[in-house]
Amino acid sequence: MAPRLYTQVHCLRDNQVLLMKRLREPNMSLWVAPGGPIASHESPNEAAVRSLLQDTGLHPEAVQLRGVVTLEMPRSPLPSVHFLYVVSQFTGRLKTDNNNGILHWWPVDETWQLPMPQANACYLPHILSQSGGLYQARYTYDADAYLVAVTLQQDDPIPAGIRL
Repeated sequence: MAPRLYTQVHCLRDNQVLLMKRLREPNMSLWVAPGGPIASHESPNEAAVRSLLQDTGLHPEAVQLRGVVTLEMPRSPLPSVHFLYVVSQFTGRLKTDNNNGILHWWPVDETWQLPMPQANACYLPHILSQSGGLYQARYTYDADAYLVAVTLQQDDPIPAGIRL
């Protein structure tokens, strides 16, 4: 069977990033980028545009692929692959009635303090830096859903201050 495929879209404006506090599982009460599953008829880019519009009301002028990460969790029979995008130009009005979560613009330098999934905290600096090549990594969790290993698929080091 094929892995489950997802997108995450990180909108940037004025040194802020748009994140969503999840109101339901998975990741309830944690801050994540808008996004969602890729439908069988969609490319990752198409899914990123659709998910961003559905979750936020924003339509990106262009999406930039910044990373591809695989998450392996013993609780799930299949790994999930996440295509990580950054958008810096978009149109539309931010939704205030999102059923999935609460949207908020956070200063980039404050995001490291937010409660978020462990993998997101590891890759977010790479994705938002806008420098370097495509970030690729495999994140492995234990049976208690605790991150136990990060295998980088390129030469990017794990950011300082990140603990496993």
